[in-house]
Amino acid sequence: MTEPSNLPASKATPSTATVLRRGSHNEFVRISRILRKETVGGAILLAATVAALIMANSGFSDAYYAFRDYKIGYAPWHLKLSLGAWAADGLLAIFFFLAGLELKREFVAGDLRSINRAIVPVAAAVGGVIVPAVIYTLINLESGAETLRGWAIPTATDIAFAVAVLAVIGSKLPPALRIFLLTLAVVDDLLAIAIIAFFYTTDISVLPLIVALVLLSLFWLLTHKFSYFFGTRGWAAWTVLLPLGFIVWALVHGSGVHATVAGVLLGFAVPVLRSKRGGGPDAGPGLAETLEHRIRPLSSGFAIPVFAFFSAGVTLGGAEGLYQAITDPVAVGIVVALVVGKPIGVLLATFIVTKTTKATLDPDLAWIDVIGVSLLAGVGFTVSLLISELAFGQGSPHDDHAKVAILVGSLLAALLATAILRSRNRHYGRIAEKDAIDSDSDGIPDVYQTEQSSKG
Repeated sequence: MTEPSNLPASKATPSTATVLRRGSHNEFVRISRILRKETVGGAILLAATVAALIMANSGFSDAYYAFRDYKIGYAPWHLKLSLGAWAADGLLAIFFFLAGLELKREFVAGDLRSINRAIVPVAAAVGGVIVPAVIYTLINLESGAETLRGWAIPTATDIAFAVAVLAVIGSKLPPALRIFLLTLAVVDDLLAIAIIAFFYTTDISVLPLIVALVLLSLFWLLTHKFSYFFGTRGWAAWTVLLPLGFIVWALVHGSGVHATVAGVLLGFAVPVLRSKRGGGPDAGPGLAETLEHRIRPLSSGFAIPVFAFFSAGVTLGGAEGLYQAITDPVAVGIVVALVVGKPIGVLLATFIVTKTTKATLDPDLAWIDVIGVSLLAGVGFTVSLLISELAFGQGSPHDDHAKVAILVGSLLAALLATAILRSRNRHYGRIAEKDAIDSDSDGIPDVYQTEQSSKG
């Protein structure tokens, strides 16, 4: 295993393809801005989780569960839900709307519009879904069909938690690693939503689903012809698009498909590029960038923490209860899948893509860096909690044990990643001090300008 060189990625052999190489400067700036917001969201998410655990294991436990289970809403539309269900079905739809926007942005106008760049994080996400699911299934194979329903719990990476950990321990790590983790987390969260739609949906009402798809098409038309319908009156758009989006969400929920799927579909419907004759990535930012800028603080600062507050609260029952929880095959499967299966899947998929495409790892990186980030991908939380409730039912013994396992597995994954990435962070810190990246008066680091001119 070789140490990364001090040379920029542009100095690699021209005929050799590289994986995890440095992206464009515009993409670096955009991703850095997202990571800062997600880091703050991760801190709020942690605080909400701790608060839920304290309340569920104190004299406030009855009040906590009564508050979580308090129902509000409109019964005829299947919308008389508990506050916990509103958080899981409604607030998480905001999170997945944002994930849909982000993934579409990456593949349409970001660095991942090139298949050579997209194949690595997508393959890593797929590997990070398949291997944990297989490991969980093998561990629970003899425990019965009920426990096997939880096979998808360890498949997702929590964006906010993983990014927050990386921000604390890896401030000097190459940007490509942070972008890799963010893209990987977005892709496998969307894979998890696909799993929810196909494997955790039972009875489907066709009529509400058809009407939802018709209104989704109308939403697509309004967003793609935004200036034609609304001109410069942005406020007018919100009076139409927000209610329309809510109706689509309500109809999907009423159809029996999990309502968070509506969030992803609505996100995919929003245009990434501003309308321009000829199209192309140079057409400029579209409505998606405006929505992402406005909705991300709502998602990371409110929607996800509130969901965590209602979902992470589990009564441990002292040392004996904790022992029963972590020895349940469900819990064992989740912990092993997150701590072992997730990094193996991510690393193995990345390695296979590298070897089958005859590519090399970017010379600025070493495989130990990829191992560290792969371990960090085992920090599963938000979507794992959601799938646990769908698989076992909120408040059931298996669900409670799964929640404990998700917390334990995510903590272990974060600690192991920290042990590796902190040492790598010091290594890259010494490189930065020794060979600082200079900037001209335009504020763009020279290394990006060098790569642009070499491509030109």
